[in-house]
Amino acid sequence: MMESKQFFIHNIHDFVGQTVIVKGWVYNLRSSGSLIFLQLRDGTGFVQTTVIKSEVPKTVFDKAKKITLETSVIIRGIIRADKRSPSGFELTVKDLIIVSLSEDYPIGKKEHGPDFLLTHRHLWLRSRKQWAIQRIRNVIIYSIYSHLEKEGFIKIDAPILTPNACEGTTTLFPVPYLPAWKDPTKPPSMRVSLPDGEIKKEEPYAFLSQSGQLYIEAAIFSHGKVFDFGPTFRAEKSKTRRHLTEFWMMDAEMAFSEHKDNMKAQEKLIIAVVQQVLDKCAKELEIIGRDVKPLEKILKGGFPVITHKEAIEIVRKEGIAIGKRDDFGAESETILSNKFDKPLFIEKYPKEVKAFYMKEDPDDTSRVLNDDLIAPEGYGEIIGGSQREDSYERLLQRMKELNYSIADYEWYLDLRKYGSVPHSGYGIGLERLVAWICKLDHLRESIPFPRMMERFNP
Repeated sequence: MMESKQFFIHNIHDFVGQTVIVKGWVYNLRSSGSLIFLQLRDGTGFVQTTVIKSEVPKTVFDKAKKITLETSVIIRGIIRADKRSPSGFELTVKDLIIVSLSEDYPIGKKEHGPDFLLTHRHLWLRSRKQWAIQRIRNVIIYSIYSHLEKEGFIKIDAPILTPNACEGTTTLFPVPYLPAWKDPTKPPSMRVSLPDGEIKKEEPYAFLSQSGQLYIEAAIFSHGKVFDFGPTFRAEKSKTRRHLTEFWMMDAEMAFSEHKDNMKAQEKLIIAVVQQVLDKCAKELEIIGRDVKPLEKILKGGFPVITHKEAIEIVRKEGIAIGKRDDFGAESETILSNKFDKPLFIEKYPKEVKAFYMKEDPDDTSRVLNDDLIAPEGYGEIIGGSQREDSYERLLQRMKELNYSIADYEWYLDLRKYGSVPHSGYGIGLERLVAWICKLDHLRESIPFPRMMERFNP
């Protein structure tokens, strides 16, 4: 059968009038007697193929009639321009091979609930919308790498297993560590315990990383600008649409960088990412129905900056009961993000609601030189950043105030003893960035296999 050259659907405009071979899956189909329409997906795109009874051998038409949803096929046919087709092209089938006939596919055209779709996530990823979201996610990832390389960063891999917390022990996943396994009298489940959320210190344990930040800070003294990009874990008891227990984060650190420099670096990154998505994902954005005008508005930069104090006043005027020194919840972030048509920097939070390593604001030592970047259109925080405390004495004092185990952080304190410099950094949540750019209702759609409080399968 197949002597024509294989092509990929995303290059279909280059093959008009040619006979080609395409290999893929039938994601939709319909028949009108002498015509069978097969909607085909090959991983790179989608195209309608038409089997015309009068133009193919009976054996080919009979095979086409047997095809079911998600049957895998190899098709030979002629590419034709067709304005009636959603893609602008159509493939007229001349021959086909059924590679594997699909059984009853569980996901049909009827409305399915989110729990059903999450249970069948391994199949739901094949849908057009999910296909488009994951391809946009892929472009976002590579645009982050590309931008940071242009800015002089190198990638430093932080460990997944860590001996201590980055932002507090209440959101940690403890993991029994190797020395504990040597005691044959204790089963693995008993070697680490968490009574009332506190870890028993007498047992050896490690944690799944909340962030690679502390580790890559060490690398700036060698390389100047560094980043890591990997999975992180938060054991928060949260069921909101903005939370996952496993997610991907990019952490960046910069030597000789202060608070304002840090915010400029974040703005440049967001603009670069959005530009790449607009340039490379026009079809995918169309499939998910994303209005690109709000994204285009941010390309000129000029992200607004307000202080935590100013932000508190804004949300209070909207009727939100919030203390002057409180952190912002999801409702407050939504209000703030709807006030601006560009990402919003909120800076200088009270130090008691932020991490121990953030540098005090010299103009108000009860606050820190930090920023949260809030996405527009009702989306919340996508970046958290700060200037890091570079003084050994001040960082040590802060850790003592918080009753941290100094022994666990001696290595981190060492960084301030041997050539300390002003430095800053930030972390960007990939799934939150994907959710905003794609305008998704829930974070679970932004990652291939979401892990949440009550779900860790498939």
